[in-house]
Amino acid sequence: MSFSDDLARHLEKNRITRRQALWLLGAGAAGAATVSLQGCATSPVTGESILVGMTEAQEREIDAQVSPHQFSQDLGAIQDAAVNGYVVELGRTLHALSHRPGMPYSYRVLNANYVNAYTFPGGAMGVTRGILTELDDEAELAALLGHELGHVNARHAAQRQGQSLLAQAIVAGVNVAAQESRWADVISLGSVIGASALLASYSRDNEREADALGQEYLVRAGYPASGMTRLHQLLVDQEKAAPGLLETMFSSHPMSAERRDSARHLAETRYAKSAAASPRRERFMDRTASLRRLKPTIDDCKQGESAMAGKRLTDAQSRFTSAIRRTPGDYAANLRMAQCLHAMGREREALGYAQAAQRIYPQEAQAHKLHGVLALGLRDPGA
Repeated sequence: MSFSDDLARHLEKNRITRRQALWLLGAGAAGAATVSLQGCATSPVTGESILVGMTEAQEREIDAQVSPHQFSQDLGAIQDAAVNGYVVELGRTLHALSHRPGMPYSYRVLNANYVNAYTFPGGAMGVTRGILTELDDEAELAALLGHELGHVNARHAAQRQGQSLLAQAIVAGVNVAAQESRWADVISLGSVIGASALLASYSRDNEREADALGQEYLVRAGYPASGMTRLHQLLVDQEKAAPGLLETMFSSHPMSAERRDSARHLAETRYAKSAAASPRRERFMDRTASLRRLKPTIDDCKQGESAMAGKRLTDAQSRFTSAIRRTPGDYAANLRMAQCLHAMGREREALGYAQAAQRIYPQEAQAHKLHGVLALGLRDPGA
């Protein structure tokens, strides 16, 4: 069987290997057969020549073709239009001040509970609710968005592809090595939690440049440069407190005291005058209040996902039960409970939670998919 035939067979089952995911990206988007790994372009940031493996048009195509699948894996955008609108508003302010203001940037807060943010090569960005509820002010959020904008503006994804190192996307809900079994949801969950690790396999030099650009955009927008320092400190503290929960983020976005200290040095030297700027904490607290009220629910879900990934299913069920008691209408909590019960072999109970998740968020695909799997397993297509 040829590689392309094998790939097609895996795509039909909605599972592809890491090698196939990388091949898809190397092949480009929208049916492109190949992407040249040799080509020079001018850096939008430095004006110097850089080696890239995709054109700007291909960056945009990868966004359009692949990002919806990853955002769905992260349970879709939150249904809180006000919070989403706030992040969109801030993102637009920042990207207008960037080196590539004409890219088709888009922003959404995702229902995912783990701590991360990521962006696709053309500027489609996802910020998990898990990280948004850990931030303390608007300057920290601007630093987070600015860092991701830095990757797009420096064309880091294109450069990594040019070096044959790009690992930029998960396509069509990839479940690496998952087999058809009741453990598929557990394996899939581990893949989903770690999926965005493959979205940003950047070098440390890439990360430093994205930090510097993010800090530059932050200051241009009128925030104190210390927002980047505090963002790094928050993440370093999070990593120390719960290394397992943040392992995938830090494997792809290396976080260290060195980067925090570099941001602090820039804040105290080049951007010293920005210290007088307001971090706009009150505005941040007001605009995110509805989401921050869900933090205990999000924390329960986060702990449940960690237990589930470790196959501690009874512990996971307990955490999801707590989350649903706190917030009965939480899509992520109901979906994760359904996945947990499915992994425990309790399909009929799982079906009830999957149906609840569908009612809560009918536009999002993951609950529909799980409902179908459970109905077929119960030999009850009409369930």
